[in-house]
Amino acid sequence: KITQLQQSQQLIKNLQNHTHEGLTTVVYNFVDMISHAKTEMEVIKELAPDSKAYRSITSSWFKNSPLKELIKKACDLNYTILFTTDHGTIHVGYPSEVIGDKETSINLRYKSGKSLTFDPKDVIQCKNPQEYQLPSFYGINSSYIFAKSDAYFIYKNNFNQYAKMYKNTFQHGGVSLEEMIIPFVVLNSR
Repeated sequence: KITQLQQSQQLIKNLQNHTHEGLTTVVYNFVDMISHAKTEMEVIKELAPDSKAYRSITSSWFKNSPLKELIKKACDLNYTILFTTDHGTIHVGYPSEVIGDKETSINLRYKSGKSLTFDPKDVIQCKNPQEYQLPSFYGINSSYIFAKSDAYFIYKNNFNQYAKMYKNTFQHGGVSLEEMIIPFVVLNSR
């Protein structure tokens, strides 16, 4: 897993040592880190206020990143490269209030727990998790709710503060097409 510049540089330097392996997996975490940083860092919020700007930042980063150099080196070594992601994301814009107990999950796009209170127009509800092969963490009263459209779940406590903090951020964990369809591409060197 690449989380720092020097890790990427080290991998580029030693990539030829992996040519005998049938499969080498590299997890590059930078794009995910940008999306999560958007909720915490004002500078990222300003640089990427919308989807177009976020894609532009990502593109600019890639063009100047060690990842691009890693891909070129892998092609020089005749690697076949499969690019994919572990999840998609959705640009959220609409806070939806949810009430749950202290055991309710914390994700902004879905909640699991018992005795969930929510606005039915904002959710897809799953009353029987086993029917969808989902884990039932809380026994017989356990259920799931998934945010529809670009909604995100906020608890009643400090609603306005958190609604503002997460508005126009990229989130994942829901059941929208943007989150569930995983793109991939296969690259072969010429």
